[in-house]
This record gives sequence, C-alpha cells and structure tokens, in this order.
Amino acid sequence: MKKIILTGDRPTGKLHLGHYVGSLKRRVELQNSGEYEKIFIMIADAQALTDNADNPDKIRDNIIEVALDYLSCGLDPEKSTLFIQSQLPELAELSFYYMNLVTVSRLQRNPTVKSEIQQRNFETSIPVGFFTYPISQASDITAFRATTVPVGEDQLPMLEQAREIVRKFNSTYGETLVEPEALIPENEVCSRLPGTDGHAKMSKSLGNCIYLSDTEEDVKKKVMSMFTDPNHLKITDPGSLEGNTVFTYLDAFCTDNHFAKYLPEYNNLDELKAHYQRGGLGDVKVKRFLNAVLEDELAPIRARRKELEKDIPAVYEILKKGSIKAREEAAKTLADVKAAMRINYFDDEELIKAQQLKYNS
Repeated sequence: MKKIILTGDRPTGKLHLGHYVGSLKRRVELQNSGEYEKIFIMIADAQALTDNADNPDKIRDNIIEVALDYLSCGLDPEKSTLFIQSQLPELAELSFYYMNLVTVSRLQRNPTVKSEIQQRNFETSIPVGFFTYPISQASDITAFRATTVPVGEDQLPMLEQAREIVRKFNSTYGETLVEPEALIPENEVCSRLPGTDGHAKMSKSLGNCIYLSDTEEDVKKKVMSMFTDPNHLKITDPGSLEGNTVFTYLDAFCTDNHFAKYLPEYNNLDELKAHYQRGGLGDVKVKRFLNAVLEDELAPIRARRKELEKDIPAVYEILKKGSIKAREEAAKTLADVKAAMRINYFDDEELIKAQQLKYNS
C-alpha cells in the first residue's frame, strides 16, 4: 500500500515553538525521508471557523501567516501539497455522508471534544459545526487515503473516531476507505511543550508563546523571563527540574553539539541538570544557554521567512496550485464513496439501462 500523510493546522494565529517541535519539524523530516509517496498539509480554515464563525477576518488574515511559517520551516511545495481546506467542497460532502455513521452519544464521549468544549465554554451552546468536527477530520483524512496521520497523544481520540468511521463505512458499503494509523512524536516532551510561564500549553490568549516569526530580541526577552524553580532563590540553592520550563525546552531542543559550542564545561544536558540540582548554577546562565540553542534553530527560519515575505502573491499561488491538486485527489475518493453508496446515478450506465428495460418490458 502507498504510504500517504495528511496533517495540518488551524489558522487562528502565527505558529509557535509548540507547533514546531510537536509537528512542523517532524513533517519536514518525513517529507525529506523519501518514505512517503504523497504528503498533504492542510490549512484547516473551515475547521477554525467552527468556533470563530463571528470573526472570519481572523482566519482570513492568518492563512498567509501559517503558509509563511510552513515554507520557512522547510516544507517544500515540490514534495508536499499545501492546500486550504475550504477550497475543497468535496470534504464537506464527505462529512455529510459520514454523519450518518456516527451517533450523538459517540461524539459526546470523545475525550478531546469534551475537553475542548470546556476550554471554550461551549457547555450550554455548542455550535453544531464544532461538535461534529471529528467527522470533518475523518473526511479530511480519508479524502486523501492517508495511511499515516502525525498527532499528539491528546488527538488520539480524534483519530480513533476517524478509524471507526472508516470501519463502519467499509462494513456497510464495501471496502472503499483506508484506515489510518497514528504517528506519535518520538520525543515525549515535543508532544506538549509548555508555555513560557509554565502553563501546560502555549496559548496566544495567555501570552506565553514564542512564535516562529519572533525577532531575536523578542525571543531573548521571553526566554529570560521564563518560569523556572520558584525556590531557587540563590545560585547556591539546589534547583528542581520538575515543572522547570527552561529545562523542558532544553529537553526538546538542545543536543550535545550545543554544549561544545556554547557551554564546553559540560558534555551534555545530564551534566547540566546534575549541577543545577546540587546547587551552584544560576538560572540566568541556563537561560542564556537556552536562548543560544533556540537562536540556532530559529535564525534560519527567520531568514527564510524574510525572503518569502518579499513575494506574497507567490505564496498564495503555491496555496492555489496545492488546493487544485488536493481537490483532484479528494474528488477521486468522493466518486468512489458515492459509487459504494450507490448514489452515483448519472455515472452508472447499468442503472440507466436497467431502468429503461423495466419500463419497456
């Protein structure tokens, strides 16, 4: 079977380090691995509208921000198809057919949906589009016959719902859809990078994000204000690693080569951690090291983005061409789905002949 990836992001803001270590960096590695025949990267604007219907300009403005982040991180339109979800009406049609295969009670039991409903205070007034977005995700995945979907552990219930829909469809109408598998981040820290203030997740509303498009000065300011160990008041005090955001970021980003380059008195992160835990190592020194590590990662991304910003029409053209290509793929799947459901009336010559015979006999 061909190996195909489908993944994407909601365009509700610029992408940040949490997106980068959780998915973007891995996508570029997968793209360049040569293991996958096709890779589809979706800007999920239709899904973003399910809880931003009253603010479409927010979504409209952030399409280009996400596209710039994608391209500056190394996603290559020659290797990966970048497209905008709303430009493929086939996805909405597939969602409509899949809705008949899922019960309301099953959607209500989805842990990810329950959690996100609480986060958005939708308990008493849930938009139907938001409530059913696991079905929309199943449509996105199956439209491209994706075999692989990179997700964090918090999104596994969503993928399992998609797998259930595939199994239900195939058992009802015959083998038509491909059942996808999850691809979990190899580095556990990368699956949920905390915000700079120590909160469990980066959030634009909390103001605790380091954006991929941040300037060098902005990154340094945010790193130097990061949450560490509140009890580590003096350099001589033993420090704790638990909940220490600076060390969590180092777990996600630093390598032994960074120590050779910036902190040669240590061979690796384990030695740095041990020194911090026994006392004698200040937070400022560790933060400066982290800032250097992050700059190694972000400087090339920032430089590529500056070049891309010089020709915004070219970026929109990439998205337009990708959307056309993606729509062709989705149309093939939709045709197979309609044939399996026996609603391809005008394409079924046998049906037309049979009806003619029926009325002429």
